[in-house]
Amino acid sequence: MKNTKKTIARTIAAGALVMQSALGIAQKAPLGEAADNEAIRPFHVKVTENKIADLKRRILATKWPERETVADESQGVKLEVMQKLANYWAAKYDWHKVESKLQALPQFLTTIDGLDIHFIHVRSKHNNALPIIITHGWPGSVIEQLKVIGPLTDPTAFGGKAEDAFDVIIPSLPGYGYSAKPTATGWDPQRIARAWVTLMKRLDYKRFVAQGGDWGNAVTEQMALLTPPELIGIHTNMPATVPADVAKALQFGEPAPASLSIDEKHAFDQLDYFYKHGLGYANEMANRPQTLYALEDSPIGLAAWMLDHDAASLHLISNVFNGQSEGLTMDDVLDNITLYWLTGTAVSSARLYWESKLSFFAPKGVTIPVAVSAFPDELYQAPRTWAEMAYPKLIYYNKLEKGGHFAAWEQPKIFAEEMRAAFKTLR
Repeated sequence: MKNTKKTIARTIAAGALVMQSALGIAQKAPLGEAADNEAIRPFHVKVTENKIADLKRRILATKWPERETVADESQGVKLEVMQKLANYWAAKYDWHKVESKLQALPQFLTTIDGLDIHFIHVRSKHNNALPIIITHGWPGSVIEQLKVIGPLTDPTAFGGKAEDAFDVIIPSLPGYGYSAKPTATGWDPQRIARAWVTLMKRLDYKRFVAQGGDWGNAVTEQMALLTPPELIGIHTNMPATVPADVAKALQFGEPAPASLSIDEKHAFDQLDYFYKHGLGYANEMANRPQTLYALEDSPIGLAAWMLDHDAASLHLISNVFNGQSEGLTMDDVLDNITLYWLTGTAVSSARLYWESKLSFFAPKGVTIPVAVSAFPDELYQAPRTWAEMAYPKLIYYNKLEKGGHFAAWEQPKIFAEEMRAAFKTLR
């Protein structure tokens, strides 16, 4: 049996190496025997020029639909926005700029539960830095968190104090980015949470905190439910706080409960809009992820699918490609989309929706310390009252005036300040 397990592990490792070679990824250390144990192997990103040329060829060969028949975004991503995105992507965008940023960061692979997990790991130069594992969501990646690594690990260079420092660990979810793609079912948020705890222990951290939004919140809350003694608290920018009576009203299209406060009614209205107009992508990926072949074949199809996550984010990104100054740049947006394209993870990432049986917004019974940052343009801005009910050990709550679903990406300065304040009492 022992030899059989080794054979299986070697097969997985060999398959991962083939996949990485096909993606143009250079590996500094061979998988082989290292993949059979708890080794942490250095990882290096390098994309071949023929991959970039193929991407541009496909963009230029896009078969466009006719223009939408409305003046707003109610029918989806507007043709004008997508054509501007395509023109910039094919003619001016340079993947190698973000590739250089990634190459400058310490990146690694380690095998957990039979799967290669990719992660960025930046240690602070300051003593007693607090380790934090930050988990992205969909349609995100480690690209989301690149801007906050500096402010978190080197706070004195970004307006903070040495005692604010973090060691930062940013893993790629299974099937996302440079983590391996599961070849069998079972990689749901609970299993990922167990893997993340294993990762932090493997890095020899005796105490750490965790942060996440979107799927990152789901994984982070599941980590908290495992109650590993090393995990001393969590932070979320997309908390699961919706009370049962509110959830019922939303599910059945009923009016909001009459007892809601102003903040609670605002959250209800945000969720009501999202349930009615923003769940199309989630429903398709939750039910039929394998049907999304077009996303693996067309860069523009993939880009449009990723842009249409929620109304506020789409509006922000549309403004970016219409020349307005926003929290994101055109390069920011295309860095993330291009990573999905080059790693071929459109369908493998979508399967997380199929795997998960969790309700995104229902309280899960987290009992360890929790900090909440409520951004106004999130899917819903969680009221303090709901956060207090959902998290009996709520140690921090802040209702912010700016920022949306991709908080670390859009507002890195605010996000870093929130992390410092959120975990101050746990140091």
